[in-house]
Amino acid sequence: MNFFKNVLATMVGIILFSMLSFFLLFIVGIAVSASSESTVSVKNNSVIKLDLFAVTNDYGGKTRVTDFEFSENNNDGLIDVLNAIEFAKTDSSIKGISIENNASMLGITQRKAIREKLMDFKKTGKFVVAYSDGYSQSEYYMNSVADTVYLNPMGSVDFKGLASEILYMKDLQEKSGVKMEVIRHGKYKSAVEPYLQQTMSEENREQMTVLLNSIWDNIITDISTSRKISKDSLNLIATNLEGRTPELALKNKLIDKIAYFDEYENGMRKAMNIEADKEINKVDILDYVSSTFGKSKNKSKDRIAVIVAQGEIRGGEGSVNIIGEGSINRALKEARTNENIKAIVLRVNSPGGSALTSDIIWREIELTKKVKPVIVSMGDVAASGGYYIACNATRIFAEPTTITGSIGVFGVLPNFKGVTDKIGVNAQVVKTHKNAAGYSVFTDLDEGFKETIQADIERVYSTFVNRVAAGRNMTYEKVDALAQGRVWTGTMALENGLVDELGGLDAAVAFAAKEVGLTDYRINYYPEYEIKLRDLLRGLIGMNVKEVQQEAIIQTVGKENYELFERLNYIKETKTIQAMLPYQINIK
Repeated sequence: MNFFKNVLATMVGIILFSMLSFFLLFIVGIAVSASSESTVSVKNNSVIKLDLFAVTNDYGGKTRVTDFEFSENNNDGLIDVLNAIEFAKTDSSIKGISIENNASMLGITQRKAIREKLMDFKKTGKFVVAYSDGYSQSEYYMNSVADTVYLNPMGSVDFKGLASEILYMKDLQEKSGVKMEVIRHGKYKSAVEPYLQQTMSEENREQMTVLLNSIWDNIITDISTSRKISKDSLNLIATNLEGRTPELALKNKLIDKIAYFDEYENGMRKAMNIEADKEINKVDILDYVSSTFGKSKNKSKDRIAVIVAQGEIRGGEGSVNIIGEGSINRALKEARTNENIKAIVLRVNSPGGSALTSDIIWREIELTKKVKPVIVSMGDVAASGGYYIACNATRIFAEPTTITGSIGVFGVLPNFKGVTDKIGVNAQVVKTHKNAAGYSVFTDLDEGFKETIQADIERVYSTFVNRVAAGRNMTYEKVDALAQGRVWTGTMALENGLVDELGGLDAAVAFAAKEVGLTDYRINYYPEYEIKLRDLLRGLIGMNVKEVQQEAIIQTVGKENYELFERLNYIKETKTIQAMLPYQINIK
């Protein structure tokens, strides 16, 4: 009887899998057909609507289903937006850009990149205007580049300076019975102090103050240039919150006009010589990306590869939000063996993660740069493991507001013995050898095991410092003095020799081209993430439930707190030595 039950279950499973596969292929077919037929037609005398709500990553990503050799490009990354704005400079159909982004989650360095691209766009004589019902500080930073900045009559400009909040959890551990065992390099202080104490140390407070002041100075320098307001005046405006009403914002020259959205559009109509009752031809930035994708007039066979490493470093294949050695190393190998690719730019936007994976990627870069130059472009953050995979590059570019450094390693092991003691559970261990048991969350951390992990931490830290010393042509002692988990802005990193130049992705690509004598070239973007059909099906089945759960949590606790939860959950579950920022630097 069981035999027939098993056969029936197997047959049902095969049928369900076949149905799901057919459904997937049907959906894929529709998607391919839609993508080929639904390209937006850009009309003459159009305006790009720059709404960046859906843009979060530097790189949208390419994914290939290996079973069917089916590939999909997601053209919704920051790089795609920058390329589209560049294309719009010479597109006769585009008359200007309207910035209408009220809820973007982009980082400061990402906004700076767009800001610089918009400044370049304006040089063509085309207009850039901006409207908001209320500007956040980071939005205002980017939108201040506009020719005319509009604000709703009931809105405000949140211009108040920078702050960063770090959560300390020593008392929480004591009250809950959950203890985070921290094992670290002996001098590695501030990075793990949220687990070890309840208040911020003076050393960390000083470090964070210097960091925030460096970023703030870069922000107001840019705003000062665009708005023709002195930096001293901007600091005074921030101190006194003199952008909190439209009238104050106008008086202090933060904005140009107080108006409703219809009045804003009427202003654009006048600039474009459009009658008052006519609709403005607007094309959403991501639709414009799709319509211009692959339309470069450059037909050169010479290429520069841009390989994007973004997200936490966790190992494996990786994905658009996770750095894995699988996709990154495969991209590096392809780029160095492709005779048409003359140079490589590695775009790093990562707080770090697995020290092992960082070293594996470091090795592949080491092999690659023996064949072709590897130039690093740092995004919002390239810290700890993110700096590890950058340190041996031919040349390193960072934005002034990039957060980098944090050269250090640590291990965090959760211990639940305090909880089990409270509820009357006692774990007993039987073993054949002294170190057979290893690590258990239910018993006190074995001193022998702790000593072993400490030795591994010291070994990885020493390797990390030596990697940086060799890559940056420094002594071990100098790198060690800059390390200890200390974080730096791009400006500060340039001063202490951790980076070579200040500039964005464009500057890094231009340097790479010059390095190999190219004046005419195209860019190939990597990596391509590989996935099997069964994994894609599993993802599709569980995707909606997970997304609903995530959205519910985000709505309850806020996006920043949810990201903190995800980070802590990852640290709790990981069993490898980490080279990463263990707390998020949330600048607001």
